[in-house]
Amino acid sequence: MTTMPVSGITPVPDHNAPDSADLVVRNAKIFTGDPGRPAASAVAVRDGRITALGDDRDIAQHVGTRTRVVDALGRRAVPGLNDSHLHVIRGGLNYVLELRWDGVPTLRQALAMLREQAGRTPKGQWIRVVGGWTADQFTERRLPTPAELTAAAPDTPVFVLHLYQSAILNRAAVRAAGMTRDTPDPRGGQIVRDRNGDPNGVLLAAPSALILYSTLAAAPALDEAGRRVSTRHFLRELNRFGLTSAVDAAGGFQNFPDNYATVIDLARTGELSLRIAYHLFPQTAGQELADLERWIETVRPDEGDEWLRLNGAGENLTWAAADFENFAEPRPELAAGYEGEFEQAVRLLTENGWGFRIHATYDETIRRDLAVFEKLAADGLFPAGNRWFFDHAETATPHSLDRIAALGGGISVQNRMSFQGSVFAERYGAEAAARTPPIKEMLARGIHVAAGTDATRVSSYNPWVALHWLVTGRTVGDLTLYPPDRLLTRERALALYTHAGARLTGEENVKGILKEGYLGDLTVLSHDYLSVPEEDIPHIESVLTVVGGRIVYAAAEYEGLDEALPPIAPAWSPVAHFGGYQATPLPSSTGARQADLLAEAVAASEQHRQWRVARGFAPETPPSAVFDPCFVL
Repeated sequence: MTTMPVSGITPVPDHNAPDSADLVVRNAKIFTGDPGRPAASAVAVRDGRITALGDDRDIAQHVGTRTRVVDALGRRAVPGLNDSHLHVIRGGLNYVLELRWDGVPTLRQALAMLREQAGRTPKGQWIRVVGGWTADQFTERRLPTPAELTAAAPDTPVFVLHLYQSAILNRAAVRAAGMTRDTPDPRGGQIVRDRNGDPNGVLLAAPSALILYSTLAAAPALDEAGRRVSTRHFLRELNRFGLTSAVDAAGGFQNFPDNYATVIDLARTGELSLRIAYHLFPQTAGQELADLERWIETVRPDEGDEWLRLNGAGENLTWAAADFENFAEPRPELAAGYEGEFEQAVRLLTENGWGFRIHATYDETIRRDLAVFEKLAADGLFPAGNRWFFDHAETATPHSLDRIAALGGGISVQNRMSFQGSVFAERYGAEAAARTPPIKEMLARGIHVAAGTDATRVSSYNPWVALHWLVTGRTVGDLTLYPPDRLLTRERALALYTHAGARLTGEENVKGILKEGYLGDLTVLSHDYLSVPEEDIPHIESVLTVVGGRIVYAAAEYEGLDEALPPIAPAWSPVAHFGGYQATPLPSSTGARQADLLAEAVAASEQHRQWRVARGFAPETPPSAVFDPCFVL
């Protein structure tokens, strides 16, 4: 019966009892997310659904001789997390080929990882660092140079993507990408050149990131068997942080059905460990309407099951309507008149029962999109009962938020400011940064808001980094962006990362909270999110992640309880040697933190001395005599 030694629960005699659970997690501090029953200590799951929630007495009748019982050892458990904007399908196809700098504290360590990886990467392959990090996280507070990449890997092509702003290449990568002094700058991008006119290894999104993505696309890809293994390991990495669901945002270079084949096959064979709701994104400018028409004839939103389902179109509907989120560059001016084709796309979708998500970083874009929606609404054609929401909306104004609320739209926000906040503040000022994005104003208007990361090419996929940003208002470089009155409580932030995401996919009545009848998706945490010091939140991981009653990730005392995965392939994969996100010790437990606390105590002592001096309780000058002979020199 038990997976760990437990006490307090006795199995029912008949192992075939109809109420016998497949899994019971007990002795936990469960935050359910359900206002009607916010706390519990035990939960039972059968056939993928929660059958009982309460304490040991409530759960005892559901424990049979075949029930797996896990003792949470008093740890915090919460509903499984749901990233509402994650490029999970694209990320999975390439995960094992990437060297992840997520969480790496110093540039020195990052370059050492690269140098070591160069020693095992075979000829013809690239080393690629694709998002999830920023120079602000490094102690050195700077990017690597092309010369440093070349010194670390003289002969192996190295491509390092930094947010949506730039890419740094070594000399071998410049050659492998076929760039010469005769290569023209692509539209919206810049190839930085040396004094002789030759590419120097720096690519700039100015402001379009297509130059970055098209260069990355030149690197070798995995075959279908490799993509399958890569995706399974990426999903396990997401499970590591308590993620049980994600809303895939599609994206450039993610073609349907070709690039979706891997997750479709894994869903068919029951090997997904993360629930995925996906979107379809027209890939070629000029044929967006043809793509949408073809998809409408092929599939329908909400088709699928609890593991894999279509949620609609987006995050682009037409390329001309898409702005760019490179805050290091001025806001892009979109082409005049894009609304005509955009309106045709929206009309086509709504008339055929398709919802959508739409990328819009700046209010200037949001206003133009809203004008199209309002025009259709005036004719009774929008939203026609379909789910729709904006992605990003960093600079949305109060007036635009009023219009979104009036049309029943939602907003998916991401922690891009925790990676790009310092750059945004430098361009637009601290006052503007302090209200970007305007989450409090969104919530005050009753707009449905869900949270995510926009991983993997910008932010890290670690959801606890995003939750830290929502709760503290600080970047990964520890810059404080928001005043206290703009911060969310831990409970509200967690709701945006659980139940809110389920609402965006029409699943709010089956997942996102822990309640009888809901899907059995939960995570037991390494540290108590609701009580740890704020600086420790980004360092939280799961020790046990459960999806539909299946243990899909297990660590610490539970190591080995999760399902076996095939070995990482290829054998030289960076993930096989370094893993994914690079965990570091909790700040509150480090020697540096203890020294900081001691310094704070010394400072407080000095303040107290000055208070006593001001009131005549102590001499202004401390006595110079040493009273302890041990300190006499």
